[in-house]
Amino acid sequence: MTNIEAEKNAGAGIARRDFIRGVSGVAALSVFPHTFFIGAGGISPNEKLNIAGVGIGGMGKSNIAACHEENIVALCDVDQKYAGKVFARHPKAAQYVDYREMFDKQKDIDAVIVATPDHTHAVIALAAMQAGKHVYVQKPMAHAVWEARKLTEAAREYKVATQMGNQGHSADTTRQICEWIWSGAIGDVREVHAWTNRPVWPQGVEVERPKDTPPVPDTLNWDLWIGPAPMRPYHPTYLPQSWRAWWDFGTGSLGDLGCHILDAAFWALKLKYPISVEGCISTYWEGFWKYTEPKNEQYPRSAISRYTFPAREGMPEVKLTWWDGGLTPPRPEELEGEMGDEDGGLLFIGDKGKLMAGCYGRNPRLLPESRMKDFTPPAPSIPRIEGSQEGHEADWVRACKGGVPASSNFDYSGPLSEMVLMGNLAVRFPGKKLLWDGEKMEVTNNKEANAYAHLAYREGWTL
Repeated sequence: MTNIEAEKNAGAGIARRDFIRGVSGVAALSVFPHTFFIGAGGISPNEKLNIAGVGIGGMGKSNIAACHEENIVALCDVDQKYAGKVFARHPKAAQYVDYREMFDKQKDIDAVIVATPDHTHAVIALAAMQAGKHVYVQKPMAHAVWEARKLTEAAREYKVATQMGNQGHSADTTRQICEWIWSGAIGDVREVHAWTNRPVWPQGVEVERPKDTPPVPDTLNWDLWIGPAPMRPYHPTYLPQSWRAWWDFGTGSLGDLGCHILDAAFWALKLKYPISVEGCISTYWEGFWKYTEPKNEQYPRSAISRYTFPAREGMPEVKLTWWDGGLTPPRPEELEGEMGDEDGGLLFIGDKGKLMAGCYGRNPRLLPESRMKDFTPPAPSIPRIEGSQEGHEADWVRACKGGVPASSNFDYSGPLSEMVLMGNLAVRFPGKKLLWDGEKMEVTNNKEANAYAHLAYREGWTL
């Protein structure tokens, strides 16, 4: 379908879109149990969502594939070559380069998947919500703390169904971790450690901004790719994947895996805003590990972020430490196997035992693992997301159609993203404990650090 054909057909979808939006708007007030909507059977052909994708060459490709039972009506990407295979896979979908043009021209869109680089998540997701469209946004849902708060508030204001792309949140194992901890299996938890093998891309002080300025490929709109970030010359070192390493575009190792690995801790321990965060960094230079101040535009090769959360809902104060870039917490003496899994891990230390899991909450087990032989798990108390590997996206689709809110809707994933992004903020000021007022979104003891909670946008871009 061409853009012109889509515009001609747009009017027919307005009434239907408004109906779906209205049903979803009252979903949070529904008295139906969660299991009524989950696993309720096939999707009626007459009730398929019209879904658009923005940023479809990378993870967006998988998100769109997971929604294959719906109508994929529009696809948008600033890199026509990188997204070429997805365009070819959906020949009936209208094709766009600029998401703003797509929202202006195509009025039959019900829901939008946003899977662009991190620095453009917020501007695109907010524009979609303001246009009355449900949104699924890749993790972390924003590039800066204030953006995450803005999106969370906007979802409530515009009454749209939302979901962040931390797919482990829909897994049974993540729910099991919560249920085990809530049952008292390891007692009160006062210490948590999380780690990842990231970065798996070039990152650190040895990587400098490119000095050569090759021409922009004909298939790439570089100005739109830069979006709200400061303009710089095009270079292939930034895309399609290494943008994660750069402060202006990505959120580093913590942003890449934190929303996956820290999710179970955030949920099980009923966390929200930390009261303090402290970062320290190390970089490999001339054959030696050493601590150093950040001197370039990239995230450090390795970092540690230490959070303190206050007592809440009958749980004691807890200290949570994030490790990345090859750094890991001390190995528990009780551990009989490997630390976490190939992507990272999560360790809860309670006053009655320890619990370890891998990335996405995979393979939770008590330590020592011999305890599992005599352990009787509590009865499930959290509704399960039934279905295939596409369960996380399907959970969002059901919410769009009037089901209860998706499990990682912005009321949950917004504060989770804020926590992750606060760890990155602390890494900008290594060795300095930042005191954080979460309600006011303010670093109370460091004005320079506080400025990074709110990022400035390039002229012509606003949120």
